[in-house]
Amino acid sequence: MRAIMADNGDFYYNICGTAEGTSYNILYQDAEGRDFQSDIASLLAGFEKSLSVYDKTSLISRINRNETTKVDAYFAEVFTRAKEIYSLTDGAFDASAEPLFKAWGFGGGARYIPDEEQIKELQSYIGMDKIRLENNQILKIDPRIVLNFNAIAKGYSADIVARFLEAEGCVNYMAEIGGEIRLKGKNLRGGDWRVGIDRPTDENLIPGQDLQVILEVSDKALATSGNYRQYYIENGQKMVHTIDPSTGYPVRHNLLSVTVVADDAITADAFATAFLVRGLDGSAGWIEKYPSIDALFICDEEGEYKVYSSAGMKNYIAEIR
Repeated sequence: MRAIMADNGDFYYNICGTAEGTSYNILYQDAEGRDFQSDIASLLAGFEKSLSVYDKTSLISRINRNETTKVDAYFAEVFTRAKEIYSLTDGAFDASAEPLFKAWGFGGGARYIPDEEQIKELQSYIGMDKIRLENNQILKIDPRIVLNFNAIAKGYSADIVARFLEAEGCVNYMAEIGGEIRLKGKNLRGGDWRVGIDRPTDENLIPGQDLQVILEVSDKALATSGNYRQYYIENGQKMVHTIDPSTGYPVRHNLLSVTVVADDAITADAFATAFLVRGLDGSAGWIEKYPSIDALFICDEEGEYKVYSSAGMKNYIAEIR
């Protein structure tokens, strides 16, 4: 834990670490100067034992193997919210779409372009409407159904940390896990928290190195999804890692990056994924339909980056570069 003095003389405390295959960075103000490093590490370790697909002994791994088991509170909350957002986004956010990602070479294994027949076969057992939670158990209509909550896991874990800090009486904090963020109160300078949005270039491989937009946000959550870092070239075609479950194919629109501001990070994370699937035009209706969500879009228009945002998002934009 590192102590940092704020402009008003109060101390904020910074703790960093790794979880879920990524890093976390947490800054909080606490009058008692308590070190929450071990508590937060324990929280995140419990989260991983529930929802990490990389841990073969985790709860989600056992469910994907069709082992009979009861779900825990973490799993139940994430599963329920994933189903809700699947419905709200007309299936654009789908935590059961993992087989498509693997087929296109984004979940490990060989990279190749599956044919239409293979895609239709995979789609026959993809869809959150084909799986339900009943009596604390997951029930599938097809045993081939698998779940992967990576698209909302970092956001949800930021929410978990935020709940912990608030329960401990922290009114000013920033909890960032793998780029998904929960913000509360004031920063070290007494203002809203400043968050940089990366310029979505292929060469911009280090987060924070080259910023396109700077936001000032507080008492909200924020998540960003992008197409510009995870892709490969096959037969002269750029295959991005964002796949539309409704078509089974990688998306081909010009939206490179989308940032969502919402009340909690699990919602921001999921909608950022859904917006990236649907593209700028396809997402416009959701912005109007769900007023608690705001979004910022960065598009490639003939080699020039253009920034678009919802009306509410303009309140958070401090700078466009």
